[in-house]
Amino acid sequence: MNVLPSRPWAAIPPAEARAVAGVLTDIDDTLTTGGAITPEALAALQGLRAAGLPVIAITGRPMGWSEPFARSWPLEAIVAENGAVALFREGDALRVEYAQDEATRSRNAARLRHAAERVLREVPGATLARDSAGRVTDIAVDHGEFARLSPQQIVDVVRVMRAEGLTASVSSIHVNGWLGTHDKESGARWIVRRLLGRDLDAERERWLYVGDSPNDQRMFECFPLCAGVGNLLRFADQLAVWPAYITLGERGAGFAEIAQTLIAARSTTTG
Repeated sequence: MNVLPSRPWAAIPPAEARAVAGVLTDIDDTLTTGGAITPEALAALQGLRAAGLPVIAITGRPMGWSEPFARSWPLEAIVAENGAVALFREGDALRVEYAQDEATRSRNAARLRHAAERVLREVPGATLARDSAGRVTDIAVDHGEFARLSPQQIVDVVRVMRAEGLTASVSSIHVNGWLGTHDKESGARWIVRRLLGRDLDAERERWLYVGDSPNDQRMFECFPLCAGVGNLLRFADQLAVWPAYITLGERGAGFAEIAQTLIAARSTTTG
C-alpha cells in the first residue's frame, strides 16, 4: 500500500484536538506493550486525567483480568468482555455492573461452555485463553498471546462460534465469542451515560476512539474522530475500515503520542 487511507496523527488540526471531550481506548497492544502497561502509557493516562479529559477503556478482556487495572489505573472505567461488564471506582470501592441480568448470564453459561467444547474438538490446536477463569459472559480462544493459530485456524474458530449462535470477534490476541447484542459501541454508550450523565450519540464527533486491530473497525466506523496506534499497520491487508489518523509510535508509545497532542491542545485552551 503506497498511500495510507489514514492521515498521520501529527496532522490533526489543533481545533479538532481541542474539541475532544473524552477518549475511548482499547487495552491490549494499544495501552500495553508486551502484555504490560509501560510507564510512558501510564503517564499519558495520568496526564489526560490532569487535563480534565475522561478516559474509558473498552476491551475484550474478562472481568477478572480487568479488576486490578480498574482499581489502579487513572481511568474513569473499564468496560470488559466487549461491552458486557463495567468496572469503576466508587470512593474506595470497586463497583461491577453487567449489561445482562443474572438470569440471562446463567442461561448463557451452558451454551458458552458447549460452544467452547465444540471449538476445542473441531479446531485442532485451539486452546482457551489463559484468562478464561475470569470470564463471565464470553469465551476466548488464544491465537496470539501464548498460543499461535494460523489464519485458517482463526477462520475455523470463528466459523464454529457463529454456528453456535455466538457473536465472534478477532482481536490482536484472542478470538472472543459471546451471546447477546452488546458490543464495544453499546458498552461505551452505556458507561458514558452511567458515569458522566452524557449522551454519547449526541457528542459522538467529539469522542476519540483509539485501537490497534481488525476488531476495532466497528468503532472506527462509529467514531469519525478515531486513531490507530502504529502497529495497526501490521493488519493492513485485513482492514476494510481505517481510522481517520494513525500514530507513528506503536502500542503504548502510540497512545502516549496521542495523549501529548490532546494535553497540549487542552493547555492552549485553558492557558
